[in-house]
Order: sequence, then C-alpha cells, then structure tokens
Amino acid sequence: MILSCRYLLICSATLALLLLRLCSGLSLDTVREFLTREEDTVVFGLIERAKHPRNTPAYDPGYLAGGGHGHDASFAEMFVRESEAVQAKEGRYQSLQEIPFFPFRVPFTLAPPYNFTTELYSAAALVNVNDAIWSMYFNELLPLLAKNGDDGNYAATVSSDLVCLQALSRRINYGRYVAEVKFIGDQQNYTTLIRNKDTDALMKLLTSEAQEDVVKRRVQKKAMVFGQNVTLDGPVETGNSNSSQTSFKVDPSLVYKLYDKWVIPLTKQVEVEYLLHRLD
Repeated sequence: MILSCRYLLICSATLALLLLRLCSGLSLDTVREFLTREEDTVVFGLIERAKHPRNTPAYDPGYLAGGGHGHDASFAEMFVRESEAVQAKEGRYQSLQEIPFFPFRVPFTLAPPYNFTTELYSAAALVNVNDAIWSMYFNELLPLLAKNGDDGNYAATVSSDLVCLQALSRRINYGRYVAEVKFIGDQQNYTTLIRNKDTDALMKLLTSEAQEDVVKRRVQKKAMVFGQNVTLDGPVETGNSNSSQTSFKVDPSLVYKLYDKWVIPLTKQVEVEYLLHRLD
C-alpha cells in the first residue's frame, strides 16, 4: 500500500513537472535556440575583451595588497564580487539561468517580483561548474585572447571580463536544461543509467559528435563575420581564416578551440552531474 502511494506520488510529480514544462515552452528546439543565441553573446564578449591589453596588475592578488588596501584578492576578483552583490540586489539571480561566481545571501531585492518558471528538477537545479569556468577563463583563455601590454584601464578591462564570465557561465550551465529535456524525452534509458551511476554511458548517450561539429564550425564563422572591420563600403575583406594575413578582432580558431576544448566538454559535465541527481 505504501509503495503504491509512493509510486502514485512520483507519477503525479512527474506529470505535473511535464505539464509545467509544456506550458513554459521548454523543448529541445527552444533549448537549442537559446544556446545558438548565446553564441552571439559569447563571441561579442570576446571581441570586447580583446580590444584591451592583458593588464596583468588587475589579476595580481599582490597588487592591491601592496597598495595597503588590506585585500588578499586581485582587483578582478574584487570587481566581480562587488558587481555580483549589486546585481543580486537588483534581482539578477532570481532566475535559475544566472549563477553567481561568489554566492551569498541577499536580504532583499529591488527588482519587481516575477514568477520565474521552474523547469529544472529541484534536487539538481544547483549543479554548476563556475569554479572550472573561472579557472579556465583566467588561466587558459585570457592569455590567448588578450595581447601583452598595460594601459592602466583596469576597471574597463575587468568589466569586459565579467561580461565574458557571465556569458560563459550562462551558456555552459544551461546544460541543466539540456539534460532535463533529454531526460523527459527518454526517461526509461536515462533512469536505468542514473540508477546504475553509469557516467560513461550517460556521457555517450548525451553526445552527438555531428551536432557538436556544427556548433564549433558555426561559432568560428560567427567570429569571422562579427570580427570583421566594417566601413561605409561594407566589410573589409579579410581573406581565409587560415591565412597568416587574416586580421580579425578575435581569432576565429580561438573561438573554435574555446568551444571544442572547454565549452562543450564542461556543458556535458553539467548535464551528467545534473542527471546523477535527477532521481534524488
């Protein structure tokens, strides 16, 4: 009797969640559309950051400490922390699509109340890889993106870093929504693998190499198109992206590498971690 009641409760909860998802319009098509639009945001963010030099002092924890300010964090970290605190008060993180790099409690919000839809499964909704994104961005991507130099414009530079970080976080952690849609579409197979904690099989089931190739080539092309120098006579011809004579605001091959080496693998990591908590 108890088992029957539990089964009915589980079925009712699943049905309610599915109906809510249908009402909110979440589907594989809407998820893909969101991810495609986020590519634009990522590419434009990289273009904006690339116009600033490396500005190394902004990322040196000893820089602020040496100035007697009493901080043990870099200027970049302090900027992100303070910016997120303000944005949290303005309601940015009420939406589950947005995840701060430095979570903290906000006693109130100034934003008008809004009933955000809850498409994600509550026990798995907080899965994120922001720590990995932070490390990847500053330690691996930024040295490839920004040219050497120091112009002293640290606030403007780090502000563009924040835009890139938030775009990458939103894009990569959206893997939770991808996983939810895929789970609903094939519950039987996913449930078996989740119960067996078969991460390798989950990763294989989630992976579509053909689709991933399309995404990587598309973002590379966007970097070529968005990164051209435009005049009143039209875009300046920049030639083949593989040519050493090509001049883009951001190297298209770097954007391809970003998605190939970091964005897509981290997104799939989010998907797997989300699914492992999907039956909690």
